[in-house]
Amino acid sequence: MTSTSLRSRAAHGLGPILMSFRREFIAVGLFSGVANLLMLTPTIYMLQVYDRVLVSHSELTLLAVSLIAVFMLALMAFTEWVRSRVLVRIGLRLDQQLGGRVFAAGFNASLATTEQTPARAAADMLQVRQFITGQGVFAFFDAPWIPVYLAVAFILHPVLGFVALAFACVQVLLAWLGHQRTAEPTQQATRAATDANMYLQGKLRHVETLEAMGMLGGLRRRWQERHAVAVGRHSAAQDLVQKVAAASKFVRYTQQSLTLAAGAMLVIAGDLTPGAMIAANLLVARALAPIDAIVTNWREFVLARSAYGRLRALLEAHPEAASQGGRAAPQGAYQVRKLVAAAPGRAAPILKGIDLDIPAGHMVAVVGPSGSGKSTLARCLIGVWPDAQGELLLDGAPLSGWSRADLGPFIGYVPQDVELFEGTIAENIARMGEPDSPQVIAAARATGLHEDILRLPRGYDTAIGDSGGVLSAGQRQRLALARALYGDPPIVVLDEPNASLDEAGERALVQALQELRRRRRTIVLVTHRHPAVQLADLVVVLQDGKVAAMGKPPALAAPGTAVPPAAPAGGTPQPA
Repeated sequence: MTSTSLRSRAAHGLGPILMSFRREFIAVGLFSGVANLLMLTPTIYMLQVYDRVLVSHSELTLLAVSLIAVFMLALMAFTEWVRSRVLVRIGLRLDQQLGGRVFAAGFNASLATTEQTPARAAADMLQVRQFITGQGVFAFFDAPWIPVYLAVAFILHPVLGFVALAFACVQVLLAWLGHQRTAEPTQQATRAATDANMYLQGKLRHVETLEAMGMLGGLRRRWQERHAVAVGRHSAAQDLVQKVAAASKFVRYTQQSLTLAAGAMLVIAGDLTPGAMIAANLLVARALAPIDAIVTNWREFVLARSAYGRLRALLEAHPEAASQGGRAAPQGAYQVRKLVAAAPGRAAPILKGIDLDIPAGHMVAVVGPSGSGKSTLARCLIGVWPDAQGELLLDGAPLSGWSRADLGPFIGYVPQDVELFEGTIAENIARMGEPDSPQVIAAARATGLHEDILRLPRGYDTAIGDSGGVLSAGQRQRLALARALYGDPPIVVLDEPNASLDEAGERALVQALQELRRRRRTIVLVTHRHPAVQLADLVVVLQDGKVAAMGKPPALAAPGTAVPPAAPAGGTPQPA
């Protein structure tokens, strides 16, 4: 990867977004500075009470000092509230600026992986935002003021300063050792818990099959194995965290006692006043409080840092695509040269050097045995297959030059496994956008689904879930076809659109294809069944990831026609 591309990716990363909040973070730092200066109030107040008020027995001095102390403490509380509000607003603005980009990047990444990347990316963003707006981050803003408190302790007496410095070094060492011991186990526990949850969520989508075929026991056993690993790693990580926390608590309590003891010795020697002894104890405790807070919140810091790293890598790997709004609709002419498509876990590629020309406004039927690469070719043509190499041109320009937001409205696609989304029927047909009623009805009529929808209790406003439970399998497939036809896109790719259709659905599909041909739309039809193939201008036969034959439909589309053998290595596909 070139340095220019690296800089381009970095410009779209997470760091620049956080840097855009530098003024807010500077404001938080300034308020933290004021708050930490005001936290010296109890120390100074105690010095005044013990060394001045108790000696002079002046009630007026006590009143004046107390009023000043109350005012300073109120001002300290106000500054702490303000910095909390600023961090909360940073979290809200970060979510507004980053939420859409994280979702889009996670969605794009999910095309290349089996993990539920959008959900994990959203969880990572939530982890980062919660840490930024939580109490743990204040420790990092307060930590730079530790030297100030130590300096004040040295001013009171060098012995007190050295005692405070010694305990500060012990706690810093403890924090470093805690990081070394807990960072990796905590990350392993998080990964194991995520793996177990994602496994369960993925399998419970098929709960009907699990219940009907008695597979729940096997699923539970496999989940329990993953869950046991997650619980074990979480317990091990928590044991380490608790050990570090216990050691930190021991150091804190020991520091309070030994600081008081050192002050008492200085008082006995006549080198320190009793007021300074009590004040020094509070001062040293305050000086070490940020370190203790860092140790206490270290686990949240480690989780937030891991989430930040994953988000940064995700955004750099999948930068926000620049919209090229205003581009003319494509005509639909495809040129495919030496197309190779691979998949993770497979040694051999699925598609092995496909060469294909699809003129604009033509209908191409892709047939062949199962596993020959038909669905993969369809996904390559719409630009969603992650690992494709070769030349894939749309209207003479690389398909990769289109952003998904720009190309999507010009493509109608029916996948082999129909996926519907939570919403109304109208919203599903309108691709989850704002439904255009005339276009929604036109798409439903084109698939013969209009009358079926009107018979539902709320018609087009009938709500359906992800599985489309209120619809039959054939109706779901026709609804997916209506979604593909919504907006009259110039390119329509149909992957087994008739797999669940009855006779009426077949007729509706054929009529829809005829209408698309009349409008000169580019159609790619992947199918095992032959009636609709008769409408095609060209039939492409795939076998073992290669073009075995291509030609006009009469010879290849007739029922019972055998698929010609694949061309020999180095040869040309056999004509129909």
